[in-house]
Amino acid sequence: MTAYAVAHLTSVEMGPAITAYLGAIDATLAPFGGRFVIHGGPPEVLEGAWSGDLIVIAFPDHAKALAWYGSPAYQAILPLRRDHSSGAVFLINGVDPAHRARDILAGAG
Repeated sequence: MTAYAVAHLTSVEMGPAITAYLGAIDATLAPFGGRFVIHGGPPEVLEGAWSGDLIVIAFPDHAKALAWYGSPAYQAILPLRRDHSSGAVFLINGVDPAHRARDILAGAG
């Protein structure tokens, strides 16, 4: 099942560290089958308020996503982003293509 590394960065201090991070991250993704699905850009907000940048990276499965995040190559560049941005970063699993909204009700009580 596809898994996603998601970052909602609420502030980014653009400069040499972020430039170096952006120059190095693609090479860290390749061994784990990671690819950018969303990488910032202005959203068309239809409801509510939004600020910051959204980044979504797809991986073949949760194990590969977790292995990428913990890899020596990514850990080596992580401080470049972490020290110059703030926001939430998490891994989340996708759903099967046959998934329907009501499927979540099966486990709800």
